[in-house]
Amino acid sequence: MTWKLLVVIPAIVTILLPSAIRATDYTVGDDKGWTVSVNYQAWAKDKQFRVGDKLVFRYQPGDHNVFRVNGTSFKTCTVPPDSEALTSGNDIVTLDIPGRKWYICGVPEHCASLHQKLAIRVYPAARKHWSASAPAPAPPTPTNHAIELLVPLYRIFISAIAAFLVIAKS
Repeated sequence: MTWKLLVVIPAIVTILLPSAIRATDYTVGDDKGWTVSVNYQAWAKDKQFRVGDKLVFRYQPGDHNVFRVNGTSFKTCTVPPDSEALTSGNDIVTLDIPGRKWYICGVPEHCASLHQKLAIRVYPAARKHWSASAPAPAPPTPTNHAIELLVPLYRIFISAIAAFLVIAKS
């Protein structure tokens, strides 16, 4: 009976652990929200944004808005002519692909003069660290990405072996 537990428990943990890992919702500016009185670069500095995470822009509708822009528009605080503003006051942006992302407020002078803008880097979806004191992982490399693709296959393989051993010994 003991050997069965030694095989089955790791297999169950291997299968269930990924479901315990959830995306993170980040309220931009925390309790101050999306406004002109926050240093958003300082706010984002220690955060590790991942694919699947969400940015929540909270503000009083009519006072602000949110535009997703490119790096050049971010630097110049220019709203591209064909861009559509988010204006609900509770705008949720799902980070769906890795890379650099830029957001600005399009209200005149809010971006350029009052620095209401946010630049972040989004990393591929991966395990979150369970400990707040754990060091941040290095940016992904092609090798890390290949390993991430193999992890689900490894879990299936281990689960199949565990199931086979349990059935064979029964």
